Amino acid sequence: MTIYYSLTFLLLATEMVTFTTLVIPFPFAVRKRVFTFLSESPIVAKIAYGIKISFIFVGILFFDALQRMFRITAESDMAKNNQQGMGVGDVRTETSFAARKFYAQRNVYLTGFTLFLSLVLTRTFAISLDLIHSQEEYAKLKKASPSSGSDVEKKAREYDSLKAKFDSQTKEYNQLADKYNKVTTGKADKKKD
Repeated sequence: MTIYYSLTFLLLATEMVTFTTLVIPFPFAVRKRVFTFLSESPIVAKIAYGIKISFIFVGILFFDALQRMFRITAESDMAKNNQQGMGVGDVRTETSFAARKFYAQRNVYLTGFTLFLSLVLTRTFAISLDLIHSQEEYAKLKKASPSSGSDVEKKAREYDSLKAKFDSQTKEYNQLADKYNKVTTGKADKKKD
């Protein structure tokens, strides 16, 4: 493997270790310190900038490896068609084409996975930061209203007492309305007579 593909493999291995570290369930305090350091440190920002530049080169390597893989596949197919016409195949030529095809595919997968994992790593980091900020906001809201549970119970008791008062007043109103109707009905009957 050439030096630039060896460096790409090293970058891929580093990405895998970093991803694993990001998704390990650390306690909130540790996770907050680590992510705050990573998001605010100027040294980490410079390293991230250098890595972004290296991903440009990995992208170029990916497209080069892709072209090489297509070219070798086409050459291999042409050689197979020529050998079928002659009836005799050379084992060394077939082995050579198979090895070249394998190396080209390996390089495509290596660079492709490196690029894909960089996107996954970036998104995972952003989601983890959002989660930390959401947890901080939740903790602030929870501290701001510590007696929210007792407030709910108090309001429920007030509601029940108001409902009981309403029911008793409704009952009294209905009784008074019935008495009023009897009295006014009795007077109307006397006036008609």
